[in-house]
Amino acid sequence: MSSLNDYIKFVLDIEDNNIIFKDYFYKIPEAGSKYKVYEAELIQPACPFCGSVDIIHNGHLKTNIRYITANASTPVVIRLFKQRVKCRDCSKRSMAQSSLVNKYCSISNTSKLKILSALTEDRSMTSIAREHNTSVNTVQRVLASCSHRFIDGYDYLPEHLAFDEFKGVDRKLHFICLNGETHEVIQILRNRFKKNLLKYFGRFTLKARANVKTVTMDLNFYYQDIVRACFPNAQIIIDRFHMVQMLTRSLNSLRVATMKKFDKGTREYSLLKSPWKLYLKKFDDLEKIHPRYNWHYKDSLTQEQIVMEGIGCNDVLDNSYNLLQDFFTALDKHDTKSMKEIIYSKERVGALMHKTLLTFRHNLKAVLNGASLSYSNGCLEGFNRKIKQIERTAYGYSNFINLLTRIRLEENKIKEKGSSNLLIA
Repeated sequence: MSSLNDYIKFVLDIEDNNIIFKDYFYKIPEAGSKYKVYEAELIQPACPFCGSVDIIHNGHLKTNIRYITANASTPVVIRLFKQRVKCRDCSKRSMAQSSLVNKYCSISNTSKLKILSALTEDRSMTSIAREHNTSVNTVQRVLASCSHRFIDGYDYLPEHLAFDEFKGVDRKLHFICLNGETHEVIQILRNRFKKNLLKYFGRFTLKARANVKTVTMDLNFYYQDIVRACFPNAQIIIDRFHMVQMLTRSLNSLRVATMKKFDKGTREYSLLKSPWKLYLKKFDDLEKIHPRYNWHYKDSLTQEQIVMEGIGCNDVLDNSYNLLQDFFTALDKHDTKSMKEIIYSKERVGALMHKTLLTFRHNLKAVLNGASLSYSNGCLEGFNRKIKQIERTAYGYSNFINLLTRIRLEENKIKEKGSSNLLIA
């Protein structure tokens, strides 16, 4: 019997000396798949209240505990008989307990840790439950059990922060803040309302808020008010991607408006419609040597020739295109002087691009910081892409806490920091 007990413990990787295995067999119920059963007894060597070994055995409680298995088609169940005892010294009754499973629970702790490990991967809860022979509710309870582990302190903030938002529960916008250097999540809040953000950052100590040197963001105007109110030493940086995005959208809108002035069968209409992506590229990246035939305008032209002929259809479009290219060049060279001249340009451009330039003038210092400093929201945009994938895999979340916990768990896996401290029982 001793050799059988040692063999089963070795196979199942159980080290509790109070568990004694007696038998194992397969069981096939009338309706259901075959599963493997291990019978064991959990003994109580001493009273848990006074430590006395003078105890009276008073029957057993039979529990069926689900355990991990390498073959999901053959579940493993440990039929554990827990001893009931009564202490002769303190007269208290108790039941044997083990680290194998929590009290009043039939899912082993090893199975819970394996489920938690699976939650750090991009998988649905249904597939995790199916693999571990548990219900989806069990997976949700394991997820909820570690939500309290992400409570952050209010004594430290990194020197470089990045602000943004993403769509989450009920298609609402949630606020997210990242460390601009290490790309670690600082906090994710349920909403992005100004009063809530001021309340959250106001909880940090003055020393922690004074430690912040830069905050990178898009052109959301009240984010700047929050930075000025909470971080006395921080510089505001407008993300370069959002600046380029606003200008390219303005140029694209002007191109469409110019295109619609021509008839659909004309050469000008074809040059402005089908190769629309070429107008948004950098001029240096355009093909200038090898012409290609295009059936839209029935001619062989290089990409440079297409763009030059297209913008030549309208002087305002020509000015707007040249301004965009000059902006690209100044941004690549981190030339703040040239960028300032471009923003205050007197050239006739489209109404939407003029409005964009006015926005840049209103946020001139932050825009120039975005051009001169190396920090951006690229890490945050990439992380938001991962959040979208998490939501897509789960077909959306209705509970913000579950979404937040899943994001943090997968972030911990993505960082590849080794064994996660979340998986320590």
